[in-house]
Amino acid sequence: MEMEASSTSPASGGTQAHSYPPLRSRAFHKFTQQNLPACKAQLTPAWVITIFLVTGVVFIPAGLIFICASESVVEIVDRYDIECVPESYRSNKVAYIKDNSISKNCKRLIKVPKHMKAPIYVYYELDNYYQNHRRYIKSRCDKQLLHGLKYKKTSLCVPEEYNNGLPIVPCGLVAWSLFNDSYSFIRETVNMKVNRKNIAWMSDREHKFGRNVYPFNFQNGSLIGGGKLDPNVPLSDQEDLIVWMRTSALPKFRKLYGVIEEDLEADEIIEVHLVNNYNTYSFGGKKRLVLTTKNWLGGKNNFLGVAYMVTGAFCIFLSILFALIHVKNPRPHGDASHLYWNRKSNAN
Repeated sequence: MEMEASSTSPASGGTQAHSYPPLRSRAFHKFTQQNLPACKAQLTPAWVITIFLVTGVVFIPAGLIFICASESVVEIVDRYDIECVPESYRSNKVAYIKDNSISKNCKRLIKVPKHMKAPIYVYYELDNYYQNHRRYIKSRCDKQLLHGLKYKKTSLCVPEEYNNGLPIVPCGLVAWSLFNDSYSFIRETVNMKVNRKNIAWMSDREHKFGRNVYPFNFQNGSLIGGGKLDPNVPLSDQEDLIVWMRTSALPKFRKLYGVIEEDLEADEIIEVHLVNNYNTYSFGGKKRLVLTTKNWLGGKNNFLGVAYMVTGAFCIFLSILFALIHVKNPRPHGDASHLYWNRKSNAN
């Protein structure tokens, strides 16, 4: 490529040739001009049929493996938000949950369907709860969670920014609506221990919630949104709050409550004593208690396996379809020698 150009100099009254600077010269490198050697696959019918067939043969067994792994997870799901409301309040659940004079204690019996090997994870599941709503999810102050009262710019926390003229720590609607149902488990008259340590992400505990930040003026207003926090425990150790503050993207979600570190045998009856404090009745929400095991693939979810199997079956279907079309209506292949890069090499 020509690297010289002409320019007119007023002093000389004529033209003067000069070279572009080195940076301009480097701009015409082979990479920028797409002159690097390349390999372009020629997708003949045989190659296309083979690719789809191999993909299907690999994906279908992989999907079966994923489904078997998912089915090996033992999961118990118990919805309790309706059953734990007294019969006389079934028609007005909101009045029940707002009346502090009514006991919120509830007992549930759950049967273990199969042997559950420890650790057994205890989750609470909420449905029709939009933690991803813009006004809700923005009502928090991450810098205040880390620095406490030292950080003053908490306007994002409105309407839970101040109470009685004093700042709230932690502020915002997300913290204010902290889930506050509690669960305890009895096995043959013996209380089962639920480990509630290390249920939050380590990165959240160490880097997002201050070790010297303590709850202040929290849930002291006339309208109580959810659970209360111990003012003598730093936020970095309040793992219930840390788990809750990691908001969900979907209206149906689970959050870790604790871990049972002992096996449960098949057909055992576990007595669950819970306190039904959290108000999901005002917006038609649902509450469930979940006990589940895990394996190398995670929890119980057949989506990945089904997706692999459907994709594999579709690929095999396409391979058969293309094979039939190729046999019935074959087309002559193009002559690769007519491709310009082959013509160029032949000319040389």
